[in-house]
Amino acid sequence: MNASSPAPGHAAAHAAAPLLSAIAARRPATFAASELAALLDATGLAWRPDAASEPLLRVCLAHTREFGLVLSAGAGGLDAAVDGRNFRRDRGSVHAAVELTDGDDFLALFRRTVGYQKLAALLRRDGSPGPDAQLGRLFAVVLDLARPLATAPPGTLRALELEVARVGEELAVTSARCEIGEPVAPRLPRPLAKIDKLLHPASLGIVGVSGTGMNFGRIILRNLVGSGYPKERITILKPGETAIDGVRCVEGLAALDGRLDLMIVAVSADAVYGLVDEVIATDKVDAVMLIPGGLGETAKSREPAAAMAARINAAHGKPGGGPVFLGANCLGVVSHPGGYDSWFIPLERLPKPQKKAQRDAALISQSGAFMITRLSQNPWLDPRYMLAIGNQTDLTHGDFLTWFGQRPEIATIGVYVEGFRDGDGLDFARAVRQAVRDGKDVVVYKAGRTVPGVGGAYGHTASVAGDYELFSSVVRHAGAIVADDVSAFDDLYYIAGALHAKTIAGRRLGAISGAGFEAVSMADAIDAGESTMEMGALAPATVERVRAILAAKKLDALVEVGNPIDINPGADDEAHLEVAEAFLADPNVDAVVVALDPTAPAVRALEASALRPGFDLTDPKSTVHLMPPLVARHAKPLIGVVDAGRLYDAFSARLMDQGVCVFRNCARATSALVRYVEARLYAAALRSRR
Repeated sequence: MNASSPAPGHAAAHAAAPLLSAIAARRPATFAASELAALLDATGLAWRPDAASEPLLRVCLAHTREFGLVLSAGAGGLDAAVDGRNFRRDRGSVHAAVELTDGDDFLALFRRTVGYQKLAALLRRDGSPGPDAQLGRLFAVVLDLARPLATAPPGTLRALELEVARVGEELAVTSARCEIGEPVAPRLPRPLAKIDKLLHPASLGIVGVSGTGMNFGRIILRNLVGSGYPKERITILKPGETAIDGVRCVEGLAALDGRLDLMIVAVSADAVYGLVDEVIATDKVDAVMLIPGGLGETAKSREPAAAMAARINAAHGKPGGGPVFLGANCLGVVSHPGGYDSWFIPLERLPKPQKKAQRDAALISQSGAFMITRLSQNPWLDPRYMLAIGNQTDLTHGDFLTWFGQRPEIATIGVYVEGFRDGDGLDFARAVRQAVRDGKDVVVYKAGRTVPGVGGAYGHTASVAGDYELFSSVVRHAGAIVADDVSAFDDLYYIAGALHAKTIAGRRLGAISGAGFEAVSMADAIDAGESTMEMGALAPATVERVRAILAAKKLDALVEVGNPIDINPGADDEAHLEVAEAFLADPNVDAVVVALDPTAPAVRALEASALRPGFDLTDPKSTVHLMPPLVARHAKPLIGVVDAGRLYDAFSARLMDQGVCVFRNCARATSALVRYVEARLYAAALRSRR
């Protein structure tokens, strides 16, 4: 490195001077590397544009639609042209929002990549110093350069690209390019305090209720009343009617004698535009829920929907901020604290029984159907709030995550994303980082990973899906747990809710089963790509304790004590749980997965046994009675596995109803635990760096 190089911040400011001048003059420009001499000098890397060496690394600072300025780094040269699908996650390239990283932090990300490992191996082979010092300085200088450019109106940095090669005995920049372009004007801030009116309305209006048929508006009305929302706090806006289903009607907004906290709009798409203008003009409503589709999803509707969104945005510049809008094309909201269910799915088709002692989760989804299917198949997810946000005409993913992140009663937040509004990805990443630092778990699944998926996302909720790998890298770096598919989302959202209060101290796993294949499967599943655990080495005292348990059950001659351990199909409920407790007490074990072997003859897992009456779930020695207090006694995570068919649904449900974390497959249980442990340890590291 050049010992006389100025400090990164000073050099970056000097290098930024011509760029800032171009921005101020609103002049798009491409800058040659010679005009970035100060920047290149500050990195400590030589400038060798004539070198014939193949670039090893590519560093890029680019303005993205969703996340603003993002720093990316990965392999250079021909390696950069290799399809990213050939690499594991974070092995080809890494990305981070400029606002959420620094030089050392980004270097830690970059160490995961093949490009870094290849460079480090070349230097080790030749006995040269490692690349960390120079790369850390390079990243720091580029980030210092980015910050003034990111906030310099009215232009913006479009891209800064550097390619780094090994030239002789040194690292050198062999190619550099910088481009300035025009920015997109940001939207006005939404008055997020009014989300409270949306979720906890003291007064509620509804437009679009049929007085003669069972249309969506009438179903929503029935669900509102059926979920316990008082009829006297509901007003139907419908000319020519006095009451429907015992709920009073008025002619329209002008006839209201006061304000509405929330108005639900369930009319045809064509009728929405004028109604939205009336809501803005009268200022009688704080929050509006737009149910109709066809507002931005079709080519015909995109222009009028965009004009409507612009009028809503302009209203946020007025005193009081104007009303906030949820949707359009949204299923609605279930707010248990607000006492209402506005989904247009009849309650008989989707009951919502409380499955947790305290609902402490929220679910935000761009697709209503995503929430319906998740909840129908997994009632133990049991969120406190469920919101379908549709097209994000106004309120966005970032808005809701910001709001829920500030709620002390919310511990776990699940999010289904199809696409972000311009700039909202950065708001979302900021909200993730703050929520995680405040001790919350954020689980995210993004659709639109493939070309057909991107097209489907746009047609569904008028989303621009964006680059998936960029999304995944930036959001995971912010602190979210990113699921790769719907099943993984179910597993991660569930495990986050079940284990949130447990202590995650390390990556050492204890695995117990009465079946050899399960023990091996759990050991195999501890490597989940970028996340891993290891099998904990049992302390001698634990080995002796387990031997004594097995001897008491007359299993000692059949079982070799180790980790993982196959305790034999002859083990009963007590044997499984006593061994699990011994593992939990071991200082070398941080979490335990125990396969509960429900089909084993000695396990009391049937609702009723014809062969052995009373040897079933009613027996006080059944796992359903013994395991919940065991889970409560220990701060470490304990996961049960019930890998068997529908005959054992009751066994599993009885445990889950009592707060025990249960999976129906040992590999899925272990994989989910590995991902969750990695996320919790990363969250702890983020909090330590505050």
